[in-house]
Amino acid sequence: MTSTTSSTTSTSRQWQLVSRPVGEPKPSDVRLVEVPLPDLGPGQVRVANEFVSVDPYMRGRMNDTKSYVPPFGLGESMNGGAVGRVVASSADQLPVGTLVVHQQGWRDVAQGDAAGFRAVPEVERDGVAVPSSVHLGILGLTGQTAYAGLTAVGRLQPGEVVFVSGAAGAVGTAVGQVARLLGASRVVGSAGGPEKVARLGERFGFDAALDYKAAPVREQLPALVPDGVDVYFDNVGGDHLQAALDVMNRHGRLVLCGAISGYNASPAQPGPAGPDNMANTITRSLTLQGFTLGDFASLLPEATTKLAEWFAAGQLQHDETVVDGVENTFEAFLSMMRGGNTGKMVVRVG
Repeated sequence: MTSTTSSTTSTSRQWQLVSRPVGEPKPSDVRLVEVPLPDLGPGQVRVANEFVSVDPYMRGRMNDTKSYVPPFGLGESMNGGAVGRVVASSADQLPVGTLVVHQQGWRDVAQGDAAGFRAVPEVERDGVAVPSSVHLGILGLTGQTAYAGLTAVGRLQPGEVVFVSGAAGAVGTAVGQVARLLGASRVVGSAGGPEKVARLGERFGFDAALDYKAAPVREQLPALVPDGVDVYFDNVGGDHLQAALDVMNRHGRLVLCGAISGYNASPAQPGPAGPDNMANTITRSLTLQGFTLGDFASLLPEATTKLAEWFAAGQLQHDETVVDGVENTFEAFLSMMRGGNTGKMVVRVG
C-alpha cells in the first residue's frame, strides 16, 4: 500500500460560482476560497495541479440550463480539465510522483478517488521535455475534439476543402493541422486581427485566412474558397455559420462544435440572429451535426495514438497562452472568451 506523504498541503484554493451571470460574467459572480482537505481515505490521491484549463464550454455551465454536462452549482467549487502530480496517495496504481489528468480544475490542489485520475506519460520532443499542459491541449481533449469532429462528424476525405472558424484558438489550430494531415487539399481559417491571421499560415499551415474584425466574413470568404467548402468546422456560429452556408458544396458537412458568438447572450443583449440562408441546407443536401467528444468515446484510443505519433514526428505544432497563478484563473477565462488567446489558454498553478 502506498502511504500518504506528510509534507503535502491540507488545504485547496478553489473557485466557486456564487451567482448566475447575465451577459459577460463579472468578478462578483465568483469567489476564490480556501477549502480544508480531509485525510486521504483508502484508494484516494492528492494532486498538486500544474496547469488548469479554461474553455468556452464553461460559460454554458454557469447557466442553470440543461446541457450535455451539469451546470456549476451555486456556492460550489467549479471544475474542468487539469493536469498535475500525485503528492500523496493511498492507491497502489497511482504512486506519489505520477503525472495525471483529471476534472478537478479551477483549484490548486485536487483530491479524490483514484478512479477520477488518469496517469499520462511525460512528453519529450527532440529530446526536450514538453510542459505537462500539452495533455490539456493538442494531446488531450483539444486534439481529440479536432480529430473526432473531422473524421466521425465531418467525414473528411482526401482532396476536400475545409473552413475553420475560431481558427487561432485551441481547437481551431488543431483542426487546421489535423485536416491537412488527413489529406485536405485546402484549409482556410478565420481569426481576429492581422497577427493571428499571419500566424495561421506561418505556424499552422493554413492556406489562407481572413480577419473577421476587418470586414464581414460573408464578404471575405468566397474569394478564399473559389472551389467551395466541403467541411466547415464551426467554433463560432453567428455570422461565420451564415457565411459558410453561402459557400458549401453539394453534400457538404457542417461540424458544429461551438458557438462562442452567442455564449454571453442575455435578454438585454440577444445573441446573433439565425442564418438567413438555411434553405441552402436543402438545395445543396447539406448535413449539419452538432457533437461533443463524449459522443465518440470509442474513437479516443485511435485519436490518442494518431495525435501522439504526429506530435512526436514534429507534424503538430501547439501554441499556448499561459497565465500564472490560480488566483488569476477567472481573468484568464474572461480573456479567452474575449479572444485574448492564441492556441490553448491555460493557467500555470505553481
